[in-house]
Amino acid sequence: MIEQLKELLDSSKHCLVFTGAGISTLSGIPDFRSSNGVYSNQWHGWDVEEVLSLSCFRQHPELFYEWGKTFVYGLEKYQPNVVHLVVAELEKRGIVSTVYTQNIDMLHQRAGSINVKEIHGSPSLHHCLKCRAEYDYKTIAPIVQADQVPQCRQCGGIIKPDIIFYEESLNSDLLDHAVADLGSADLLLVLGSSLVVQPAASMPMATYQNGGKIVIVNKQPTPLDKYAALKFDDLNTVFAELDAWLKKDQ
Repeated sequence: MIEQLKELLDSSKHCLVFTGAGISTLSGIPDFRSSNGVYSNQWHGWDVEEVLSLSCFRQHPELFYEWGKTFVYGLEKYQPNVVHLVVAELEKRGIVSTVYTQNIDMLHQRAGSINVKEIHGSPSLHHCLKCRAEYDYKTIAPIVQADQVPQCRQCGGIIKPDIIFYEESLNSDLLDHAVADLGSADLLLVLGSSLVVQPAASMPMATYQNGGKIVIVNKQPTPLDKYAALKFDDLNTVFAELDAWLKKDQ
C-alpha cells in the first residue's frame, strides 16, 4: 500500500493535504476528542468547550488565557514531526500545492510549509475586540506566560486570538475557496483527522465527488473511510517510509 501511495504522489498533478489534531500528537500536543484529549477534563469546574466559547471569553477572558498558557501560548516547546516535515518537503518539490489544516499550532509553518490555510483560525494574530488593533503571537505570548490578560495598548479593550471560538462562524471565503480547490484536486491526503467536526469534516468529499482520490491516514476509523482509495492507521510508519523515499530521491 505504501508503494501505491508513492505512485499516487508521483502521478498527481494537483495534490492537497488536509490535516487534523492527530498529526500533532506525534509532537506531544494532546488532541481534543480522544479519551485522554483536551476535552476529557474540566478546567476549574468549566467544560473546556465552554472556555473556548465566545460568550465565555467575553465575560471571563482570564479563564481562556489561564487554560491557553499551556495549550496555546507554550507552542515553542513543541517541534514539527516527520509528518509536518514530509508535507513541507512535498510542497517544496511541487507535489503538494496547499495544506488545509484544522490545527492552530502553527507547526506546518515551522516545518517549512508556505501555503497553509488554517480553517479554524490561528493565534499568529490577535485583535482587540473593541478597536480591532492588531497584535502578533510574539507580543501576546509573554503577557499570557506572565499570568496576565492581554489588554489593548490603544483603548484598553480585551485582546482575542484569531482562533475561531465556539459561537463564531468559520471564514466563509476560505471555506468556499477550500471546497473549490478540493474539488479540483486529483489527490487529497487526509492526515490525523477524525472527520467528525463540521463543516470541515465533509470537505474532503469535494475531491471524491469530482473524481479525485482520497488517502486517509488516521488511527481511528473515520466516516469517509469507505470513500478512500487507501486507508492507513499509523501516521508515524507511513511518513517515516515517505521520508526515506524522498531522501533516496535527493
